Amino acid sequence: MMDHILSFLVFFPLVAGILGFIVNKDSIRAYGLSVAAIELFASLALWFNFDMSHSGIQFVEQASIVSAFGINYFLGVDGISLFIIIMTTFMTFIALLGLSETPRIKNLIITVLVLEMTMVGVFVALDAILFYLFWELSLVPMLYIIGAWGGPKRIYASIKFFLYTFTGSLIMLVGMIYIAHMYYTLTGQWSFSLMDWYTMTFYDLNVQFWLFMAFFVGFAIKVPMFPFHTWLPYAHGQAPTIGSVILAAVLLKMGTYGFVRFSLPLFPDASVMMMMPIAVISVIMIIYTAMVAYAQEDIKQVVAYSSVSHMGVIVLGTFALNVEGISGSIFLMLSHGIVSGALFMLVGVIYDRRHTKLMSEFGGLASVMPAYATIFGVMLMASVGLPLTIGFVGEFLSLLGFYKVSAPMTVFAGTAIIVGAIYMLSAYKKAFFGPVTNPENAHLSDLNGTEKWALIPLVLVVAWLGVYPKPVLGPIDHSVKALVQFMHDNAVTEKAKAIIPAPLADANKGEDN
Repeated sequence: MMDHILSFLVFFPLVAGILGFIVNKDSIRAYGLSVAAIELFASLALWFNFDMSHSGIQFVEQASIVSAFGINYFLGVDGISLFIIIMTTFMTFIALLGLSETPRIKNLIITVLVLEMTMVGVFVALDAILFYLFWELSLVPMLYIIGAWGGPKRIYASIKFFLYTFTGSLIMLVGMIYIAHMYYTLTGQWSFSLMDWYTMTFYDLNVQFWLFMAFFVGFAIKVPMFPFHTWLPYAHGQAPTIGSVILAAVLLKMGTYGFVRFSLPLFPDASVMMMMPIAVISVIMIIYTAMVAYAQEDIKQVVAYSSVSHMGVIVLGTFALNVEGISGSIFLMLSHGIVSGALFMLVGVIYDRRHTKLMSEFGGLASVMPAYATIFGVMLMASVGLPLTIGFVGEFLSLLGFYKVSAPMTVFAGTAIIVGAIYMLSAYKKAFFGPVTNPENAHLSDLNGTEKWALIPLVLVVAWLGVYPKPVLGPIDHSVKALVQFMHDNAVTEKAKAIIPAPLADANKGEDN
């Protein structure tokens, strides 16, 4: 089974989704949960069988698809992708578990299962064309989820989401084809394998820069980075709760994962050239969207803009180009996925009861819904990076990594933590404290059994990985050290070699001493 575990993880949700059409409507919720649970356990089996001492690609599966052009079915995972896959299966299961009654629920559950297939495919694909196929296919089910189950402006939001991300992806595809042609020029064979691409050195810095920019556009829109972020608040605002949960938890991570898997190892010199411009964009993204979040009256929009702000910290850590920054950014991808997914789910809970997301309509909810208020408070504290929560670990390491590059820039980025605390606590105060002024809130029901089953596991993960992150951070750190060493060795200019550290060489010196 472990020989083909990645193929199972990719295609099981798709096959199960297709078979879901013959499942009775009354049984579809249990069916969808069962499929998501099997997928989650399969991803955990991947973790238990993962060799923690090995930093390279594991569980490799390879077969030729179009041999003439070097397009292969090539799957594999390392410490960088392992936990993103587990987070994907975990959050899909939690999202389905917390799914409230909705029209055409059968179609929605099948769509979510197909979406899970595309998301897992992105994180295991090591062939550029295969990666691109999963990347583009993920747009279709999310487009359908927003367009079919979203709010009043759902069509506008879904089309804007699709056009933005699809356009960026086409530019990225041009870069992929150009690299494959360069490989053909050098070797006489076509290849879209990332492992083959890693053997190339782009000595022409102009070529390296423009290829970096081709990938940057695709990934930056998906993150989304400022000024490409305008599609996200619309998508979140109009998407149903399950759409927002999966979008925030997983889909946005495709962009930051793409930077780590493609941009940094393939274009180390261009990454160094663009380090400070991207850092400036990230800091603007962090502070600007935090201030916009503070101005919102809709609590879902507060969480949406907060999500963009935290993604800025992830990008900043990634382009620190050192082990602390990149490891922190990957861990922050996980924590952001869990915390933002939980916050969107919590917003969905109150929306199901009141059918409004305006904070002015609430007040005093802590006395009416104490369990709900408690879990919301825990997730809010994790979102602002309170120590001993999962949010602190990734933010601290990301900022620590970039502090080694630029202390002033890190100070500016660190203000996001302060601003984040201000707007999140302000929103919490408006919604949960004070007297119950609106009579419609006086008799709201607290969390039911299903909602508790969906939210309590998220609280436990937030606490566990906040107190003891080593089981996850260790394998990530191991693979990131190999990545940074590869970037150092593959850099063309001495400036890039000086900026990108050589962690494995430093470790060996320490052992010799």
